[in-house]
Parts: sequence; C-alpha cells; structure tokens
Amino acid sequence: MSKLRSQGWFGKTGKDGFIYRAWMKNQGIPDDEFRAKPVIGICNTWSELTPCNAHFRELAESVKKGVLEAGGFPVEFPVMSLGETLIKPTAMLYRNLMSMDVEESIRANPIDGVVLLVGCDKTTPASLMGAASVDLPTITVSGGPMLTGKYRGKDVATSDVWRWSEASRAGEISQEEFRLIEGCMARSRGHCAVMGTASTMACMVESLGMSLPENAAIPAADSRRKVIAQLSGRRIVEMVREDMIMSKILTREAFENAIILNAAIGGSTNFVLHLLAIAGRIGVELTLDDFDRLGSQIPLLVNLQPSGKYFMEDFYYAGGLPVVIKELQGVLHQDAITVNGHSLSVNCQNAECFNADIIATYDNPFQEASGIAVVYGNLCPDGAIIKPSAATPELMKHRGKAVVFENIEEFHAKINDPELSADESDILVLKNVGLKGYPGMPEVGNMGIPKNLLDKGVTDMVRISDGRMSGTAYGTVFLHVSPESAEGGVFALVEKGDEIEVDVPNRKLNLLVSDEELEVRKNKWTPEDLGFNRGYVHMYIRDVEQAHLGGDLKFLRGKSSSEVTRDSH
Repeated sequence: MSKLRSQGWFGKTGKDGFIYRAWMKNQGIPDDEFRAKPVIGICNTWSELTPCNAHFRELAESVKKGVLEAGGFPVEFPVMSLGETLIKPTAMLYRNLMSMDVEESIRANPIDGVVLLVGCDKTTPASLMGAASVDLPTITVSGGPMLTGKYRGKDVATSDVWRWSEASRAGEISQEEFRLIEGCMARSRGHCAVMGTASTMACMVESLGMSLPENAAIPAADSRRKVIAQLSGRRIVEMVREDMIMSKILTREAFENAIILNAAIGGSTNFVLHLLAIAGRIGVELTLDDFDRLGSQIPLLVNLQPSGKYFMEDFYYAGGLPVVIKELQGVLHQDAITVNGHSLSVNCQNAECFNADIIATYDNPFQEASGIAVVYGNLCPDGAIIKPSAATPELMKHRGKAVVFENIEEFHAKINDPELSADESDILVLKNVGLKGYPGMPEVGNMGIPKNLLDKGVTDMVRISDGRMSGTAYGTVFLHVSPESAEGGVFALVEKGDEIEVDVPNRKLNLLVSDEELEVRKNKWTPEDLGFNRGYVHMYIRDVEQAHLGGDLKFLRGKSSSEVTRDSH
C-alpha cells in the first residue's frame, strides 16, 4: 500500500496537523484513529425527500461496522440527494450538479476510499460520475428494491401506475380506488420493485464490477441488504490497501459487459444516458452505436415488469444477476475484474437458477432480441433510441401522420380534448422536452394515448420525443432524439400532418418532407427564450451536451484526479 492520502491531513505535524485532528476529536475520536488507518468516506445520499433512500442512515451503520472490523476509520458525509418522485421539474436536471457535489466532497477531504450509498434513479449515476472523476478506491452499495406490492390478491408495482392512470382517464377506476392503491404498492423501504431505472442502475453497478455480487437485487427490507453493506465496508479497506482505484475496474470491457447485461435484463432506456456519462468521466470511449452493436441482439432472459411479469424481489429469490451473468458467459468479458478482486466468471461460478419462469436460459430465452435499438435518419441525425422489448411488434415498421405538441404544456392541454384529431395510425410527436429545451429532459416520452382513442380501446401507438421515459414505462416510444428541438434540428421543424416513417429493423426514423421545404421552415425557426438567466440552470443550458453524448456538462468530461494542490492553513 502506498502512503495513505488522508495522512496529508492527519499525519501532519505543527499547526496544520493540530487543526485537522483537534476538531475531529470533538466527536470523541481517540488519537490512535488518526495514525495510518485508511479513512473511508461513506458518501450518503440519504434524504427524507428521497423516499427510496430514506433507510440509508441505517445502512451506513452497517457499512461502518465493516470498516471498523477491517481496521479502517469510517466517516459518513452527506451529498445532494435526488428523489425522482418529488423533484421538479425533473431529477435529471440535477444529476450533473449532484455529481459535482460528490466529486468535490471526496477530493477536498481526507479520504482514502469511498463507499457510495445509492438507490433512487439519479443518485447512482451521479455518485459514480463524481467518484470516477476523482478515481479513488470505490465500492457501491445499492439500497435495494421495495417489496412487491399487494392489491386485492394481485402483485402490483410501479409499472402498473401507467395502466391505472390510463384506466382512471378512461373512467374505469375511481379516484378513491386510485388513492387506496398507493399504500398497497409502496409498502416497504426501497426503490421501485420493477426493472425500472433504479433497478437498472443497481444491475449496472454489479455488471460494471463496482459492487459485491448479488448487490443488485436484494430487497431493501431483507436483512441480507445490511449484510452486503457490512461486507462492503470490510472490502473497501482492503481495496485501499491494494490501491484498487476505479479506473482499474471501469475498463472498456466492463462497459461492454454492462451493455450486454442491460439487454438481457430488459433494463431502462435511461441506462444509455448514464453509462455514456460515466464513461466520459473515467475516460473510456463509448458511443451510442455500441449499445445497438453489443446489446440489440442479446436475448431477454429476465421476466420482469415492465417487459415481463415478475418483480425485483422475485428476481433475487430466483438467483439474481449472477445467474444471468453465468448464462451469458459466452458473450461477456468474463475476465473483467470486480471490486472484490475476482473476475465476473469467478463471482458467478456457483450461481444457480431457482425459478426458470423468472430467469431463462441463453438458449431458450423469453425473447430472442432485446436491448436497445438505435435509429438514425433526418429526424435524428445523431440518433434516437427505442426499447423493443417494451414495444408493440406490429408498430416497429410503420408510417403515419404526425400529431404535434410543441411543448409539454400543449400536450397536457390537448391530449384529453375529444376534438383532438388523431387516430391509431398517427404518430404522436412531443418537442422541447430535451436536455436544454425543458430543461433537464423529463420522463414524458411515453405520452398518454389521446382520450378519444383510449375510449376506442387503443393501448399503444408510435410516440417520438426528445425527452426520456421512465424505466417503469412501456410502449412503442422513440426517445432521446438528437439533436433536440431546442438545438434547431429537423425535429424542431416537424408540423402537424407530416408523414413519418418508422423502420426499426433497418434502424431508420425519417421525416418524409423535402429538403427544400425543411430549409424554408428552418429559416423561419427561432429558438424559444426559456427565461433562465442565472444560477445552475443557466449554466446547465449553456454547457449540457446532447443525449447521444450522455448529457453531461462539457467541462466535466474526463478525470481531474484526487490531488489537492493547495493547503488551507
């Protein structure tokens, strides 16, 4: 082990060392704790405004036990927390801000290794992005999914919210029943119980090798969640002694493994944005095409909502992610190293499937091709994405007329209007909900079906936007159109009645309007003044990169190291 970074604070003599140690000692810390013990920062995204992470203070205590057992010195610190269910206008707007908080909190303090406590959607990528920029030994502990909801004898979870919402709009269930279901669904600590973005991020962490095996699926209420937290506390101390920094784990091979595994589990489309951003921080070349090339032909092995039937709790009892990794040994980089010092292949060698209806085999999958398809065309020259496993097969090759909503306010004002001119063959187009145009790129891409079509029994139609979609949602939805409307690309020029051609098998998405007509429209187009002229949001709009690059801030790409160049005293 090289010299501990924390000794640059606690190992100093004279006035500086006195100050660094003395004020820490007011917490009742003995002097020998400051003598060459690895200082482990527990980066805690706990907040009562982030319900999915509300149990993290308790989880941090388990981590501390492990750190102390291994001879480390644990220090818990808070960072900005992003609660997907409450934050307006969208948690994605603040992912990059939180990553800055994580990065600077780690770098500025006497920390030798880091345990990231993460759960709700954006807290995972933001924490990894920030930590990657510093590149210290780091291990991740997810908070775990909530227990499966129970309503009138049926299993329910977040994906059902979209069905209940449409049923409510159609008058099939009352508001009183809608309220009753709330308490039946969210009945324990933890994040969404389906393969939404939070669960996808937990699987991403394990796929990348940034957590101990089985981390992804243990329910938050299961005592084994505390066990893995304690074991992670032990392991991070060893990682410091081995100088196992993040960049030794987050290799190109690790990112490729994550893409393949995300396809096999039917993971969220948000995965694309977050993995691209993490790769940009650690310095690994990754492009949108990699997601299609590596993942689009991978079979779907996990039968979980929203692509399937079951829930994260069931996934854990069936064997969890190690079983999926074992099934994919032939296509994964099995030698990729993980935080416990072992390879993926070693970590999954004893994995066993206990329910073949939940985890299928590679040779007999639930669906032949899963993953994320990337489409290009004049409508999205830098790409757009779709999740085929959540779409209607008959709509994957389609031609229809555009029903255009210029912004989210127009969508809300018109979607329930019985006079809205739309039929099931039309294509809903929602503009100005991208990274700059909203700003923050909200999860509104899975637009609700027009009320007059719902009444006819229509359950899906093609939808296109420059926004995102909740990982718990489903439908034939094209997302992340790049460049977005606010950038003035062709997507900004779509008008009502324009014909659009969808061709997922051939990876095409085109607006069937002549170049000459588009040039006329372009000359008339002017960007909308969003009115943000100060603070973080102003900076965000100015510097955020487009979706095909991961939506990070331009000046945050790349590592800036753990070095602090100036002392404070």
